[in-house]
Amino acid sequence: MSPAASPSGEAELTDPWLALEPGADPVERTRTLRRAHEAFTEAGTVPRPVRAVVAESWRRSVRAGVGPDGTASVELMDGDLGAYRAEHPLAQVMPLVRELLGTFAADGEHLLAVCDAHGRLLWVEGHPATRRRAGRMNFVPGARWAESAVGTNAPGTAVAVGRPVQVFTAEHFIRQVQPWTCAAAPVHDPRTGRVLGAVDITGGDGLAHPHSLGFVQAVARAAESQLALLTPQRPAADTAELTALGRDEALLSAGGHRVRLSRRHSEIVVLLARHPEGLTGDELLCALYEDERVTPVTLRAELARLRRVLGPGRLASRPYRLTMPVESDVAVVERRLRAGAVTAAATAYAGPLLPGSQAPAVARLRQRLADGLRTALIAGRDPDLLADWAHAPWGEDDLDVWRALAAVRPTAAIRSRLAVLESELAAPDRW
Repeated sequence: MSPAASPSGEAELTDPWLALEPGADPVERTRTLRRAHEAFTEAGTVPRPVRAVVAESWRRSVRAGVGPDGTASVELMDGDLGAYRAEHPLAQVMPLVRELLGTFAADGEHLLAVCDAHGRLLWVEGHPATRRRAGRMNFVPGARWAESAVGTNAPGTAVAVGRPVQVFTAEHFIRQVQPWTCAAAPVHDPRTGRVLGAVDITGGDGLAHPHSLGFVQAVARAAESQLALLTPQRPAADTAELTALGRDEALLSAGGHRVRLSRRHSEIVVLLARHPEGLTGDELLCALYEDERVTPVTLRAELARLRRVLGPGRLASRPYRLTMPVESDVAVVERRLRAGAVTAAATAYAGPLLPGSQAPAVARLRQRLADGLRTALIAGRDPDLLADWAHAPWGEDDLDVWRALAAVRPTAAIRSRLAVLESELAAPDRW
């Protein structure tokens, strides 16, 4: 049996962020995904062949009220679109994006698209015939392609999960979009680490190749590097500080005052700090609550209480956003990891983000941050950093870290702990 096959004959993806394993039959894969999509829309269960990233996106789409027969709506038109684009930070890097992706899109009859952090398409360029076809499903500048609006799609999902992703044919949640394949990567503010939007390439089945995901990710990183050269530093005095790692109740310091936030307010401020452009009520509702029965009235009441806690003028609405820049310990760790400063990142990591939070968006961010740091520690093989993680409360049962630590520091105590963990892993479940 080849590594890319399972006992059932289904292809197994070695990289969960790639849509199609090299050598797989795209026609057969599409048929399998269509059957899975129909099963999900009818019964609410996700069959095994669907990738985890897609299954989670489908579930978020349903929670947001997206239907499989929906379509994108155009939110910005004409003068409003032009003014918004001109002021958006990504306008500064569009010449670079066009230089890197424009020829590829035109020659391959694909589309180059750039969206903002809300999933609104700001630029859609490329092959004229492909643009006309895409226009029939409102894949046009000014249209909102966030997951919460049109379900699973590469630019919307890349913004939602904060990392590059491919979406292949029937992995799209809306049926109208299922003839297409796309790959997108988020672009972050190099100073704060927050998502500004995403760079996307959309077209036919050929984009399911691993190179397209790597290519669009490289373009996004190049855009971030150029933004780092162009973006001026804000005065530190204007910036509030948010401490949310290793504690269930975050601390916010601003204007000489320090306030301890409640658990729910901590979640809201963490998310708004990550999205300085703001979040709509629907986006916050999906980000904070798994229970679909929670109403917008409940969220508005929480936001009203938070506004009183923060003080006048610090929480705006439509969309909800913080009016002062916020530097968070989460952003510090992320920036240092992206720069390859693993020791500095580990020093700044005081523990999991709001460990008691069950808010879906916070849980995803918590897991992504922890996974990114522990992966860097394992790859770096620094015995002191590995030992610090392994002996912390969040790392005491981390088998991979203990194995990496034993490989570089094989003391009796470390080998003994590793043996216990491996024995526990191998033991049959008694319950």
